[in-house]
Amino acid sequence: MKDNASSYSSEDYDSRIDSVLPYYRNFHSQIIDLVRTLGRERIRWLDTGCGTGSLVQKALERMDNIDWTLCDPSEGMLAIARKKLGNDHIRYLCTSSQDLSFDKEFDIVTAVQSHHYLDRPTRKKAVENCYKALKPSGLFITFENIALSTPQSDLIGAERWAEFLVSSGKSPEEVQAHLARRGTEVFPITIEEHITLLRECGFRSVDLLWASYLQAGFFAIK
Repeated sequence: MKDNASSYSSEDYDSRIDSVLPYYRNFHSQIIDLVRTLGRERIRWLDTGCGTGSLVQKALERMDNIDWTLCDPSEGMLAIARKKLGNDHIRYLCTSSQDLSFDKEFDIVTAVQSHHYLDRPTRKKAVENCYKALKPSGLFITFENIALSTPQSDLIGAERWAEFLVSSGKSPEEVQAHLARRGTEVFPITIEEHITLLRECGFRSVDLLWASYLQAGFFAIK
């Protein structure tokens, strides 16, 4: 039984996500490399939709100057994160991005594969809350499933993803189940729509960080 919005239960998530999302671990590397370029002595970092804490676990291997706050609406995901990470210098909160209430508290806010579960008005509220949580000149980094620019190109992207799923050992039924989630359980928007949304929410600088298959990463400066 699932205890979160992903395809798998919290207990199964870490062992199965790499067979669903191409380059998933690369999302974390891209984020950490970007944050390290800031060169700040101490960083307050909010990871919203933190899941099982995999991003934080990888960051802890490379940086020791972070004060962490982890938020997720799934108690199951947070329980796994606590087991992996412990409690030293980490604050855990069971809440979603659209319900955040921070104000100018963080240098970095990340949201990885969490906002594409939201309809458009709720997604905008979630991004606005991430903006509000940042200090002036703070950095927001997000990776999400995306839609491609036309139905024709989106179909090509979906077919390419289906081939990846097959190569990862998924059955035809499992492949179809994953494809069927697009537009019903997850609601991807285009790269252009992502950039527009970030600007509408107040970010003064918005850029594409990374893209492949049907996922993309963005960074924006408050």
